[in-house]
Amino acid sequence: MKVMRITQPGGPEVLALDERPEPTPGPNEVQVRVRASALNRADLLQVRGVYPPPPDVPQDVPGLEYAGEVVAVGPRARKFKVGDRVMGLVGGGAWSEVLTTHEREVLRMPHGMDFADAAALPEAYLTAWDALVLQADLRPGETVLVHAVASGVGAAAALLCRAMGVQVVGTGRNAEKLARASGWGVGRTVLCASSPPVFADAVLEATGGRGADVCLDLVGGNYLPESLKAMAPRGRLMQVGSVAGTRVDLDLGVVMRKRLRITGTVLRSRHAEEKMALTQAAERQLLPLFDSGALKAVVDEVLPMAELRSGLERMADNTTVGKVVVRWE
Repeated sequence: MKVMRITQPGGPEVLALDERPEPTPGPNEVQVRVRASALNRADLLQVRGVYPPPPDVPQDVPGLEYAGEVVAVGPRARKFKVGDRVMGLVGGGAWSEVLTTHEREVLRMPHGMDFADAAALPEAYLTAWDALVLQADLRPGETVLVHAVASGVGAAAALLCRAMGVQVVGTGRNAEKLARASGWGVGRTVLCASSPPVFADAVLEATGGRGADVCLDLVGGNYLPESLKAMAPRGRLMQVGSVAGTRVDLDLGVVMRKRLRITGTVLRSRHAEEKMALTQAAERQLLPLFDSGALKAVVDEVLPMAELRSGLERMADNTTVGKVVVRWE
């Protein structure tokens, strides 16, 4: 099989197509012919050598999500059969023509969806849904502040909120990208052109002075102090990303006076059983929303796998809206 592998730490230019033996499925695993995968910032960091993958996945082949069809099943696997169209998250190795994964970490593809759109769903929607619904206990009628709302996870979060009847205020650093957000149900957008960013007053204005009940922070760094100012009493802040840095001065007085809750979360490093539980819950609660059309993929561009490097470059330049998808041809 072909893989796109890291030859040495660096930029997208260090990636190269290579040949590897196909993996054999274990007793409870399925073997998937990957038709499409999507790019994520974690992949870019792994290529640079600053975000190592879990030890049980290929160390030099990135890729966190895939869509394809089952081509073989292990002797104890019962959930899927050969020919089933599936998608899912893996700890790495999705930039390969074939992968194996535990059957309980696999989702069926939504009815009528093509591989490119399906490949853009797992990381964005599972991350947003897990953070907002399962951890922050988001309720209809609340308001969510989403940073980097034009990113893959940000767009998924906005569409999920729209399906739940939740108001969204979204921030971003690019006015043209923010203009797309109204189509996902974002009621108010705030351009963050300065450093440190300023958006708390706009959030308070949009919520009648109350503030956001939940904040989905995909940026981190100096966004955090302003986010706390923008939060409603007993607000819940979910720290999902840290592209702006992992360190910041924090006024604990704001946290205590408002009785705020700050929760850090990441999917990739979780234990297998946690990932399986999340996948099974998503199968019951998320997949019907895709089947009905309430949720959809937000895809910026679809490229052949041979042009993956250019997709990573665009993502690094923050010019993408939604996900960049790569396909095997």
